[in-house]
Order: sequence, then C-alpha cells, then structure tokens
Amino acid sequence: MKVIETEYKGYLFRSRLEARWAVFFDACGVRWEYEPEGYVLNNGQCYLPDFLLHDVDGRAGGDLHVEVKGKMTKDDAAKINQFSQGKHPLLVVPGIPDGDGIGDIESYCREWGRYGFPSFGGGPYPFNFQTIDGDYYVAHPSINKQGKFELFGDDSNYTMDRDDASTVQAFKLARQARFEYGQTPRVRKVRV
Repeated sequence: MKVIETEYKGYLFRSRLEARWAVFFDACGVRWEYEPEGYVLNNGQCYLPDFLLHDVDGRAGGDLHVEVKGKMTKDDAAKINQFSQGKHPLLVVPGIPDGDGIGDIESYCREWGRYGFPSFGGGPYPFNFQTIDGDYYVAHPSINKQGKFELFGDDSNYTMDRDDASTVQAFKLARQARFEYGQTPRVRKVRV
C-alpha cells in the first residue's frame, strides 16, 4: 500500500497538521521555511524545528522558530526546553484551532498553553509560550491591523491591534486545506 504524501509549495511535510500551519502562515502573509536546519543541543541530542518564520512583526530580529505538536511527549518537551534556552526564539503550536470566532480561537490557544504540556517544575508555563515581552501570556498567532503576522497575548492591551476577522479567516483557510489524494490548496494572503 502506498502512502499519500503531503506536499505543499514544493515541500514534503511529515504531517498534514504541519502543512495546514504552512497554509495558515501563507494566509497571514509571513515568509516561512520548512525544516531549514537542525541543531545539536547542549545535551548532545539533535533537534529540527518545523518552521522558521521571517520578519515577524514586533520581534527584535524578526525571525521565529515554530514547533508543531499535536501531542506533546516528555521527550519532545525536554528537547524543546533545551532548544528554547539557547538564542533562538521558539513558539510551540498545537492543532489548528476550531471555531467561528476569535473567542473560540483564543480559548483553544489558552487551554493548550496552560494544560497541553508536561510540567518540569517551571510553573504552569514550562517552556516558551511567552509573548515577545517575556510576560507569561499564552501566545496567539494572529494578523495585526497592519496586515502582518504577529504574536498576541491574552491581555486586552495586546489584542487591540489584532485584526480578529482576518485572523479567523486565516485559521479557517488552514482548517479547510485538503491534501487527500495529492491535492494542493491554493492560498492567498488574507486581505485586511
């Protein structure tokens, strides 16, 4: 029996979930690379982040690694912890959030950020679900009112600049992306 490969924009993805996040990033208009380089961690383990996003709004330096985890194991968490202690900012994302409104998406991200990871004694946020200011708010990948990809926190001070309708539309496009039988979705940036 032949496995159906998940291909999008010339990349062969390890999972459809990763490919759907690529669709989301395209809908947000952010430049990305899939598995551009691996790292040997301080403990000798090897780690290959799923994505590298470029020119993320609000980030010093602009680049952000992203790890897609439908289910987090302790081994995965240990590698991610080790990687996030280095110089490379990292965002860990779950499945594509369900829901028709921004409140549904926020709730999904919040629940994942608080309860989706094994804790290693570092409090309820054992690793890098921090927003860019270092506060312990769950990061919500979104589109800002200038039409650029940005990470937002739970606090309403953060979300005033988020374009809720465009963010919901980008997640909807990612959820609807189909890769069955070799299909490849056509995605354009969400218009703000």
